[in-house]
Order: sequence, then structure tokens, then C-alpha cells
Amino acid sequence: MPLKPFKNEPLTDFAKPANRKAMELALAKVKALLGKEYPLVIGGEEIMTDEKLKSINPSRPDEIVGVFSKANPELANQAIEAAAEKFDSWKWVDPKKRSEYLFKAAKLMRRRKHEFSAVMIYEVGKTWPEADADTAEAIDFLEFYARENLRYSARQPMTKIPGEKNELWYIPLGVGVVIPPWNFALAILTGMASAAVVTGNTVVLKPSSDSPMTGWMFFHLMREVGLPAGVINFTTGSGGSVGDVLVAHPKTRFVSFTGSKEVGIHIHELAAKVQPGQRWLKRVVVEMGGKDTIVIDDQTDLDAAAHAAMVSAFGFQGQKCSAASRAVVVEKVYDRFLEILKTKVDKLKTGQSDDPSYYAGPVVNKSSEEKILSYIRKGVQEGGRLVCGGGKAAGKGYFINPTVIADVDPLGTIAQEEIFGPVLAVIKVKDFDQALEVANNTEFGLTGGVWTKNRRKIEKAKKVFHVGNFYVNRKITGALVGVHPFGGFNMSGTDSKAGGRDYLLLFLQAKALSEKIK
Repeated sequence: MPLKPFKNEPLTDFAKPANRKAMELALAKVKALLGKEYPLVIGGEEIMTDEKLKSINPSRPDEIVGVFSKANPELANQAIEAAAEKFDSWKWVDPKKRSEYLFKAAKLMRRRKHEFSAVMIYEVGKTWPEADADTAEAIDFLEFYARENLRYSARQPMTKIPGEKNELWYIPLGVGVVIPPWNFALAILTGMASAAVVTGNTVVLKPSSDSPMTGWMFFHLMREVGLPAGVINFTTGSGGSVGDVLVAHPKTRFVSFTGSKEVGIHIHELAAKVQPGQRWLKRVVVEMGGKDTIVIDDQTDLDAAAHAAMVSAFGFQGQKCSAASRAVVVEKVYDRFLEILKTKVDKLKTGQSDDPSYYAGPVVNKSSEEKILSYIRKGVQEGGRLVCGGGKAAGKGYFINPTVIADVDPLGTIAQEEIFGPVLAVIKVKDFDQALEVANNTEFGLTGGVWTKNRRKIEKAKKVFHVGNFYVNRKITGALVGVHPFGGFNMSGTDSKAGGRDYLLLFLQAKALSEKIK
């Protein structure tokens, strides 16, 4: 039966009573599992260690989501060795068979989508719609990369010459270390891991210490669909004691990381050093931070622009590398834009993420809360004007009110450094041209967008706004697999274009074959 064309997984409409009930049942089911203990899994062997990692609910910090064994350097090395041993057989598995594992996983995840979402609601504080979108994107990655693997494994077009048969094969790299973030705890983890294994590589998966339960859900799913032991090895632990060992190991062939700029740079440097016995230069795919700008022109629908800025800034509490952390507004409409924005933001309610009546949930942990609040104070100390928000919201969780700070200096701290929280810096400029200059004045280059009805301005912005994902007259978050290949420039990373036609090439190498024929 021919394979259907790729189609994005639809989002759930929770206004429908049946969908709302299904999510409530999933939350209850997952809640009954909270506090359980989970092992490391290396080469199919489940391993419990004495040192533990606790995943907590940021909405209710006294609630333990799961308890995970911490790996140590010895176990990290063991995981790489297990993956290397399995690679010798996995690389020869028919690409169609490897794709089939992903298709099966997508089907099963789709059937249990609310359970996956419920885990993220408890573990990282995602609201119902944000968790649902995360799970939908994970399903999309499975479906899209399974199809892409078939494309890359098919016969490749070659220029013909007399007397020779020439072919190009795409073959896997080897053992990979996959280090995903907590903010898209399921989607990015699923995309990174599935892309690596479907192309014939084996991996050691080290989920974020803030979202190990979500990582376990994915790993367990792949075991359920029959993925052979050792293709994915599940380890949890700190970056310093485990992550560095995995990255530096001489049998590690590639590293795939999504996270902060500082950690990404460290991984890039560590992977670049050739270790004794290493027979290759490691390939490194790092997707790091952003300081993303939404430009508001005077020739636009201000109400729609303010709404787009709000959802781009405060969706998932601003904890997205793509989030709008800067609104650069032309002075002619600056005051009016702030009035409209304040009216909208003041209506947002923050609270426990399992309660669907709240627009925003908690930030992920105590240290993030403290860091974000310090940035808010810094923004005001440097001359910013607090428009709304500015501090903690009610409740025992790590709740911060959505915050807008106006009159921010384009080179001020909160205009330049990634905050990763619900804080929007608003900057006044004289005109659209100056707005584009400000938009490009950070070390990052991930997402950005403009709101204007002027076609000339749009075309100029397309050319000069230096970001990997650029949007016109819409929000600057919510990239869809296959629709908006995602990745950025400069200190935003290596522009991997996840969810695009180029992505699987990062896990493959091309082998040219020429045979003389009569």
C-alpha cells in the first residue's frame, strides 16, 4: 500500500467536552504513577544506582514526578560501548524496517497523546494547549523523518557517463550522544533521537534533569514497538559528570544538543578535541538560544500585532528559544501599542498548569525563577519602565506574572541576554529602518518577525533581518514540522533546520561508488 503524504498532526480542541474529558482522564492516570522509580537502561539491561535524581512538579514543588537513577562516568562509558557494539548490526538493517519502527511509534503515541501531554503538564509546567502542541510535534517528527529516511535510502540521481555505473549511498555515522532540552521535552527529544536511529545510528540518550520522566516515556515507547536493545540507551545524570564523558568518548561519532549557549559552546569545544584512539572528527549539531525580536511598524493592525507579540512572548511562560523577548516599536505608534498590549497581558492568569483555566503555568525550577526575577530587577535598574507584571504570582509553585518592561535601551542587559522567561522588553525606534538595525544587534539569530502592511518594507526585512526563521504578520513561535524547518544563525547554533528536508543529512555520510562496466 503506498505511503500517504506527510500531514501535520492536528491540535486538540479542548473546548469540546469529549476532548476535555479525555485529558482529565489522562491527568488522573499519570497522577497515579507519580513518585515511581526508574532505571538506567544500557544495552537492554536495567540498572539501578544508589544516587538518585528527583523530577519535581514546578506547579507544586513538593510533588515528586519520578525518581531516576543517576549514571556515573563508568556507566556513561558503558553506554557508549553498548551503543558501539549494537551499531555493528543496526547499520545493516533495511532502511524500510528502520522507518517502520518510527511509523509504529507515531501510531502508538497518537493513541496515547494525552498521557504524553499529561506527563509534561506535571513535569515541566506546560499548560494543556502547550503540552498538546509538544506531543503533536513529536508525532510529526516520527512521521516526517520516517518518510525522509526512505527518500535518502532510495536511488540518488547521478550524472551518467559511458562505461561506468555510478551510485551515491547515504550511510550512518556511528554512535551518537543525544542531549535534548526540557522546554520541548518530548518533541525535540523525539526528533533528535528518532532522526539518529532511523538513519542507522545508535545513540546514548541523556534527557534533561528537569524532564527525565518525559524522556523515559519516549524510551519506553520505542521498546514497546520492538526497537532492538542497545539502539537507544537511556541514561540520566548531570552534564558535568555524565554528559562530558559521553561527549569526549573516542567512540562517540556525533553529538546532537539543544540547550543554552554556554553549554552548547562547551560541548562544541570538548567534541573538537581528538581523544586517544579516536578515528574521526566528531560531528556536532548544536541548537542554542535566541534573543528574538518582533518589529511593530506604524503601518499595521496594532491590535493583531499586540496579540501576536503577547502569545509569542508568554506562551509556555516565555521558555522557548523562539519566544519574542523584544518588541521593537516605531515611535509613531509606540504609546498606543503599549496601551493595547497592557490591556491584553493584564488579563492573563498564571497558576497550576494542570488547571486549564490558567493561561500560563510555572517556570521550570527554582533557579530559573530566581534568575528571571533578577533580570526583571535589572531591567528596571537600567531605566526600563515596568508596564505590567514584575514579580511572583500567587501560589507555592514557581509562578511569575507575565512582565512587560518599556523604554528599554537597545543595548541594555534585558535587550541582549536570553532570559528564558515571561519577560518582554519593549524598545522605541524612530522608524522601520532603525527597527531592523536593532533587530540585528544581538549575538543570536534564531527567530524574528515584522508587522507591517507595507510591501516594500516586508521585502527589505526578508533580506536584512538575519534569522533562521522569519515571520511576517504572524506570531514568531510555533514552527511546524515540514512547514517551517527550524534552526538559527550566529550564537543560536548550527542552523540544523529540524523538521526540514536537510535534517537527516546531519546523521549521514555520503559514499560514492563507481564501477567500470563493458
